[in-house]
Amino acid sequence: MRLIADENISWRLKKLLPEWDILPSNEIKPAQRLTDLLIWKFAKANQYHILTFDEDFSDIQNIFSYPPKIIWLRTGNITTTEIAVLPIKYEADIDHFTDSDELGIFEIYL
Repeated sequence: MRLIADENISWRLKKLLPEWDILPSNEIKPAQRLTDLLIWKFAKANQYHILTFDEDFSDIQNIFSYPPKIIWLRTGNITTTEIAVLPIKYEADIDHFTDSDELGIFEIYL
């Protein structure tokens, strides 16, 4: 599974989850501040899903549909280490979600 972690999620997540294909958004165009729409367009063009805390991606998806699919962390402020546990904990559910054509957003609450 290919995920882009939005700007609010540390690039260190990639190091904590080496078995996951996670692209920190700052690796897309490091010299440029990326808007949510640019991240969404990159994800769509390159077959990534988006891992985010940001509800703006839900709004973008309401306009443009999916893909990309959104994994929305509705957890409040948590550490990068705590974030790293979530994809592992919900791996089977996330796999089912990304393989399904029925839903565009998977929400994780804590």
